[in-house]
Amino acid sequence: MAEIIQKDGTWTFDGDTLRLTPGRDKNIGLLRRTLGELVLPLKALAGISLEQGKKSGRLKLRLRDGADPLLHATGGRLTEPHDPYQLIVDSDRYGVAEYFTEEVRTALLLDQIPSGPVTEYLLPGPSVPLSVSAGDGTVSFDGERIRLEWNWKTEDAKAAAGTRTLAMADLTGVEWQPAVGLENGHLRFAVRHSPTKAPAKYDPNSVELWGFKKDPLMALVAAAVQARLPHPAAPADDRPREPETAPRPPTAPAEDDHDALLRRLRELGELHRSGVLTDEEFTLAKQAILKRM
Repeated sequence: MAEIIQKDGTWTFDGDTLRLTPGRDKNIGLLRRTLGELVLPLKALAGISLEQGKKSGRLKLRLRDGADPLLHATGGRLTEPHDPYQLIVDSDRYGVAEYFTEEVRTALLLDQIPSGPVTEYLLPGPSVPLSVSAGDGTVSFDGERIRLEWNWKTEDAKAAAGTRTLAMADLTGVEWQPAVGLENGHLRFAVRHSPTKAPAKYDPNSVELWGFKKDPLMALVAAAVQARLPHPAAPADDRPREPETAPRPPTAPAEDDHDALLRRLRELGELHRSGVLTDEEFTLAKQAILKRM
């Protein structure tokens, strides 16, 4: 097992999953603190890197496209304090960070995890029920319905329609856009048969965001909704999605671990001989397999 503990948080890797726990440092973003601990399956990961500076550096995880509803809903717009897949590392812990990086990379190589996109979410998204107040309204989501309630800052024409309830079955998408500079942001729900180009200020299916402290929490609502929408890369058909609690089909008995590792050694040897793996990559992978045996 590999582990790195910093003020920014603790990352632990057991060979199959990464456990990302935010720290208690005051500079940690509100979204990360609210999201809490993340358990990331290795198959959701595309890569890991370590960026070193004079005083501190960063460990960064790169997820496979489509694996995480939070990343899909936010479209790469999460700023550094709120990004759960970055960890600030003190310079005197670079050795530990390098070891952690090598362990994860070796596991990706041994398990032959592809770095390409996926057609289903590999993370569940934020838990529900969830309620966030920011901008001109409050959004509550229980997993089936979204409730939009307005406050005294809401535009009169929008507030006049009163509290709004949207069923998941009526949604085709969700979009979170943070406020940038003088441009306000929004959390917008796309409703089937009801397209609109109205600004969020006037759209009864949107919350307008002005860049205040709690705005990033609306991204959690967007991710929770996105996790329950059909995956954008899934094959198009008319069949309803399986409930999250549906039982998985029975799987074949697991192969004997020792035989599987011997087979992987042979495969790595073939990849090395054919030039796919460098000497260094082959040595690291072989050492990791022998350690497991």
